[in-house]
Amino acid sequence: MRWTSAALAYLLLAESLPLRAQEPPPQVSRLNIVVVEGEGAINNVRQRTARAPIVQVEDQNRRPVAGAAVVFALPERGATGVFPNGSRTLTVMTDNQGRAVARGIRLNNVQGRMEIRVTASHQGQTASATIAQSNTLAAAAAGAASKGLLKWLLIAGGAGAAAAAGVAVANRGNNNGTTTTTRPPTTVSPGTGTVGRP
Repeated sequence: MRWTSAALAYLLLAESLPLRAQEPPPQVSRLNIVVVEGEGAINNVRQRTARAPIVQVEDQNRRPVAGAAVVFALPERGATGVFPNGSRTLTVMTDNQGRAVARGIRLNNVQGRMEIRVTASHQGQTASATIAQSNTLAAAAAGAASKGLLKWLLIAGGAGAAAAAGVAVANRGNNNGTTTTTRPPTTVSPGTGTVGRP
C-alpha cells in the first residue's frame, strides 16, 4: 500500500499531539421551585383578595438561590384576578433566602379552581411549578357557621355555669345528721336562644 505525502504528514502530526483523556461534560446547574405557601388555599371571592403565594427557588443541592427572577402568572379567564399593577403577570426577584412573594392579588367574582403558574430563571437555568387555589363563597359560609356554633356554645356554657353555681341545688337532711347535696342533671335543648341581661 502506497501512502501519499499528505496522508503521511497527517499521521506524523496526529502522533506528535498528546492524547487527551475524555473529559466529562460540564455539570448543568438545575433550579427547583418549592411552594412554601398558597397551595390549596381557599379564597373568599367576596373579600376579593387571595392568599399570597410564596415560593423558594433552590439549586440542585437544595440551597436557596438569591436574585432569581420569578414570574407569577394568573389564568386568562375563569376564576382569576389581577396583580396590583393591573396585569395577570408579576415578576419578583428572590431574596437572600431564595423566596419570592406575589402580594396583592385582587380576585374577580368567578368561583372555581385558580391555577397560578410560576416560572423561575437564573443564569440561563429555568424551572416551573403550578400553585392551585380555589375561589369560592364557601369560606364566607364556613365563617358564618362557626359564628353560629360559637353563639350556641355561649348559650350552653351559660346554662352549665348557672347549674354549677347552684341554681337548682336542693339540700336534704337524712337520719344520721349529715347533709346531702343533690344537683339535677343539666340538659340543653336545641332552639332559639337569647343572650341578654337577666
